[in-house]
Amino acid sequence: MDNKYNYFTTSNKRYMLIIAVLILTLMYYNTELGILAISLYSILVIYNIKNNKTRKTEWKKFIENFSAKMDDATRNTLLKLPLPMIIVGENGNILWYNQNFSLTIEGKDVLEKNITEVINEFNLKQVLDGRKSHIKCAHIMNNYYDIYTNIIETDKGKGTKDKIILVYLCDITDMYNVVKSIDENKETVMLIEVDNLDDVIKTTEEDKKPLIIAEIERNINSYAQSLNAMLKKYGSSKYILSIQDKYIQKEMEKKFDILDSVREINMGNKLTVTLSIGIGRGGNTPLENQSYAASAKELALGRGGDQAVVKSGERLAFYGGKTKEVEKKTKVRARVIAHALVDLINESNKVFIMGHVNADIDCLGSAVGIYSTVKLLNKECYIILDGINNSIKPMMERLKSEKEYGNTFIDSFKALDNIDEDSILILVDVHSKGYVDNMKVVEKVKKLVIIDHHRKSTDSIEGALLSYIEPYASSTSELVTEMIQYMVEKPKLKSIEAEALLAGICVDTKNFYFKTGVRTFEAASFLRRLGADTLDVKKLFSDDLDTYLKRYEILKSAKVSNGIAIAICPPTIEDSVLAAQAADELLNITGIHSSFVFVKIGDEVLISGRSLGDINVQVLLESLGGGGHMTMAGAKLKSVSIEEAVEKLENAIDKYLMEGEEK
Repeated sequence: MDNKYNYFTTSNKRYMLIIAVLILTLMYYNTELGILAISLYSILVIYNIKNNKTRKTEWKKFIENFSAKMDDATRNTLLKLPLPMIIVGENGNILWYNQNFSLTIEGKDVLEKNITEVINEFNLKQVLDGRKSHIKCAHIMNNYYDIYTNIIETDKGKGTKDKIILVYLCDITDMYNVVKSIDENKETVMLIEVDNLDDVIKTTEEDKKPLIIAEIERNINSYAQSLNAMLKKYGSSKYILSIQDKYIQKEMEKKFDILDSVREINMGNKLTVTLSIGIGRGGNTPLENQSYAASAKELALGRGGDQAVVKSGERLAFYGGKTKEVEKKTKVRARVIAHALVDLINESNKVFIMGHVNADIDCLGSAVGIYSTVKLLNKECYIILDGINNSIKPMMERLKSEKEYGNTFIDSFKALDNIDEDSILILVDVHSKGYVDNMKVVEKVKKLVIIDHHRKSTDSIEGALLSYIEPYASSTSELVTEMIQYMVEKPKLKSIEAEALLAGICVDTKNFYFKTGVRTFEAASFLRRLGADTLDVKKLFSDDLDTYLKRYEILKSAKVSNGIAIAICPPTIEDSVLAAQAADELLNITGIHSSFVFVKIGDEVLISGRSLGDINVQVLLESLGGGGHMTMAGAKLKSVSIEEAVEKLENAIDKYLMEGEEK
């Protein structure tokens, strides 16, 4: 490696010639400056020659010291080693490498450079600590290597020791390419379902119905051909595809543009055609991939459709899902679920109803609605509630004034003591493990039912005997109101119970502004007939002056950029309900189409997101571990500061907007 310390290399000679020409040119115009430049250049040349000689001497001294510590056999092995090898100093600088490594890096000069500049995967601290002696599949130039390290201590004299690292590279490029080829050619299962085929056909003129069906089929067939996939239709709106995994990778990069092309179909249909796609990959068998795909498609449907979900083992990736959920016209499913729930209740001796942490009026209203019907079925029933916040306090005071509700509300600890083999738990307004009031109650009960209107999340509770998750619905109170009409022949609700359900609908629709469909008004009409007083509901949402002032203190902190407002609650305000109300209030300001309000409670930062539809806050906050709906969502971040949480949200917004521009 001596040539590396030779100042007069071909490369340096070239630079010297260029500088000499520049100096001569300078002398031609100004002799004095030219002489000065020649003097400075001569000094630099002499300095560099001396410096290189010193480095060369030091290098020889190092090799001599190192060689002295090795016997002839070891020295011979080191110099003639067929594997690429590097000697690295304690500070990470490359001290020496053999000819094989020089060939590996195509003759580039990396002497004295840091090892991390050559091998990105090399973690010097972990190697020196002995925590990592083997690096798998490191990428160097165009090849892949398994890297092995060995630490040798050398005596520096005066009782001090120096560490050097021997680094060996084993070329696994061929094996890597074989494994990659096998992985890329593995069979992946894709399930496609047209979300709303029946509704699309019903809203299309009679003579154009065959055309819309044919156009949907043509798009899906064309898509399958572009992926070289085997396609099989197994239902009026369901398809299964067998595809090589390398094509799925490309589709993930393109974010499954089949969702967009199908959505653009216009053959006289009044409703937009949407797809739900589930992809299963990474399984050991085709059967396992099919199971992954089925689970992924169910998740896509549970989140409102018009999206693709990729399930790779336990990992999930979401694409699409940025359009508004379409309200289902038929109530057949509500009737079927209601009858099934009645059967489960009749088979149980005790019924427990539980909602989410920090319950809101929709959670409480739906729980009261189920409770009132269970009592009509003459079953012992309790509502589990840990703590009362300001949003439900007025309704709780009214309910507790009723004799029937004297012993209805219990905490989760009492519930755990009372649950037995024949008990049933009904979860309302929640389906995820991270937000349920008490997960221990869920784990103890044998029979579980879930009723919710939020888009299905990745940490959804599994094992439910009955799951009624409908993202199109305005609220869980709306779903419960529909079910009540089928659970008993002549539903009888007290006016306060009807008002609790109506209040739940009002809160989640922001007084019938958001996510309001025909079925929402039908549910409200039914509750009104049962005696729900709209004025009494209005009184439930009245604020005292202190609360009103606090809310506007939050609004004062808002900063607006491109129609997106971000506000932070002062440290004195630790109320997630106030934060949510402030987020709602911000949308009433001209020029703001989306709002996010942060509140710090303990070691958690809660984010309330609201939108007028320009931005899908559910998709955006889902990237931070939250969820919800297109126009209303939330997220909870643990062990972070407000500033860090704001930065994470801003990065998520930038990414979301960038993806939107790419489309």
